[in-house]
Amino acid sequence: MSAGAIADKAADTPGGRYRWRVCAMLLAATTINYIDRQVLGVLAPFLQQDIGWNEIQYGYIVTAFQAAYAIGLLCAGAIIDRLGTRIGYAIAIAVWSVAAMSHALAATVGGFILARFFLGLGEAGNFPAAIKTVAEWFPRRERALATGIFNSGSNIGAIVAPLMVPVVAVAWGWQAAFLVTGVLSATWLVVWLLWYRAPERQPHVSAAELQWIRSDPPEAVVRVPWSQIVRHRQAWAFVAAKFLTDPIWWFFLFWLPKFLHSEYGLTLTGLGLPLIAIFVMADVGSIGGGWLAGRFVRRGWSINRARKTAMLVCALCVVPIIFAARADNLWVAVALIGLATAGHQGWSANVFTLTSDMFPRHAVGSVVGMGGFAGAVGGMMIATFIGFLLQTTGSYVPVFLMAGSAYLVALLVVHLLAPRLDPARLQQSGPELPAA
Repeated sequence: MSAGAIADKAADTPGGRYRWRVCAMLLAATTINYIDRQVLGVLAPFLQQDIGWNEIQYGYIVTAFQAAYAIGLLCAGAIIDRLGTRIGYAIAIAVWSVAAMSHALAATVGGFILARFFLGLGEAGNFPAAIKTVAEWFPRRERALATGIFNSGSNIGAIVAPLMVPVVAVAWGWQAAFLVTGVLSATWLVVWLLWYRAPERQPHVSAAELQWIRSDPPEAVVRVPWSQIVRHRQAWAFVAAKFLTDPIWWFFLFWLPKFLHSEYGLTLTGLGLPLIAIFVMADVGSIGGGWLAGRFVRRGWSINRARKTAMLVCALCVVPIIFAARADNLWVAVALIGLATAGHQGWSANVFTLTSDMFPRHAVGSVVGMGGFAGAVGGMMIATFIGFLLQTTGSYVPVFLMAGSAYLVALLVVHLLAPRLDPARLQQSGPELPAA
């Protein structure tokens, strides 16, 4: 979706439409973010042959990315808050742009581990920076839409990568695939630094649009320390859900091309269509999962019943993946995996909403940060485990069994820790600051 298309779509909203061009920039950054991180997954089956790493070593390469991503999630928010959105976002994308291109220089396992580590460190800044940008440019009533638009870049990137990467790699070599995606992020960085300013400093923003952006009444924002949050079972319910299920999504991103190559003999160019089909289904699931919970609420169900029923439906969509490792037909496997990715994305939409169901707005960011860190740690652990498992057994069956059961286990844990999704009662002991 281009900046012009988003602006035209929002043309009838009050106060002008320049803020939607900002939203288009965030969409582009998130799309590039997911293209950059998925290049290795698409090329992995063939790099493994060229460079000679084994399954354990590939697990270590993925683990390096996850470890850095976890560290970055803990640090990125504070850095962006201190330096501001323009410079903070620029630093994050500069780090991941250089890291993405540095993969082209890697010739050993150690080289790929180093490149992946810095890529994870830089990419961790994307979502904190984008969410903060939305808060600066949009009134509260439009933030959900703006966030939904830029977040769709994650699925767009997952679809674009298997389309673009094989073509570039076949034409100019695998190194070119990393260079091209790195150039995309570097180009975005130049445009961002030349073009982005805060709303008050952007000359193209009309007085009416600025008034609309700042139309919310100011409210006090109370900083809630983690020591307050971790005392509540509701926080651990969210953390557990992310820890148990985020690693499955990382498995989909980094191991599906290897699975399709090893089980069905797909060539580099043959991977594109199956991967696109899988991630298009994921996109549908992302929308459908949120719609389903809303549908239940409109029918008069309680938030607790609606949210958990939608999560149960999504969890059940993942269960059939246990048969994918033994599927005789490629497209049967694609359908089972696509259904599972759709279930994950619908699950994820509802899990993120748990935070606003149970916590006040001023604590949601901290809770989401804790959950994101837990999910990255889980992904780091499963990456190493899968590497050893595949090196030892050569079978994906245990991995798909684990994926098929993870969501039902996570839902049970969520229900035990937060049986009614009661709001957490936080002590507001932190200093009050004026809201941005």
